[in-house]
Amino acid sequence: MRSGSYLDHLAVASEAWGELWPRYRGELGGTWVSGDEDGPGFAPAQVRYANNMKIEVLMPHRPEQNDFLRRFLDRRGPGPHHVTFKVPSLTAAIGNVETAGYRPVGVDLRDPTWQEAFIHPKDGPGIVVQLAEAPVEWSSPPPSAFPPANVTPPASFDYIGLAVADLARATELFVDLLDGEQTSAGRDDLFAADYVELGWSSGGRIRLFTASQWIAEGANGAMHHAAFTVPDASAIADAMPLDDGRFEVAPENNFGVRLVLATA
Repeated sequence: MRSGSYLDHLAVASEAWGELWPRYRGELGGTWVSGDEDGPGFAPAQVRYANNMKIEVLMPHRPEQNDFLRRFLDRRGPGPHHVTFKVPSLTAAIGNVETAGYRPVGVDLRDPTWQEAFIHPKDGPGIVVQLAEAPVEWSSPPPSAFPPANVTPPASFDYIGLAVADLARATELFVDLLDGEQTSAGRDDLFAADYVELGWSSGGRIRLFTASQWIAEGANGAMHHAAFTVPDASAIADAMPLDDGRFEVAPENNFGVRLVLATA
């Protein structure tokens, strides 16, 4: 029986929101959803794309109260931090993943408007998976420093590309426990990797690649890229053409996140 869980957003970490807005707001046209500049330990903000998928940007704030993001940036630098799934019941979701052999960490049930738990990358598919029960989507006005978009309408955030060491285990988590459905499968000849794509009613997509060359030794997986469709991929700063007509922005030119861009 499907529970109604869905993929909500990809969270990326950086030293400041302002580092990321030129790309995720300006060039990709993300529309403001919400933000909190005064959180304990970190400040989150979200923008939404044409297919309803979101990017959340995280910057450190008051790390003396919660230093997880500060430690992440000091250890790894800016880049992908987690993927978030909204679930109708966190207690039920925790029970389901525990039955499947996962060990949720950071369980917090104190706030009825936002309850959360996490699956550690070493226990899951190589990236932090956040499970969140949030009955109402929060919204807030954008900050005065939020820049204008350079494109209208926003780009489409097509999928999150994850390389996984164990495709069956990743499928169990995303399909059996978190309600994904297989939407396609094939081979990306450019990357020399087979994939299975999973989708949710929210518009979110994850493409699972069997590409061991992208995974560090001993790891369960790794995020490889975020794929967008834009009006003109060649107009994106630092975008380099690929052999199949797509463009790529290397992670070192995008605060740790590789982009693969197609032109609409």
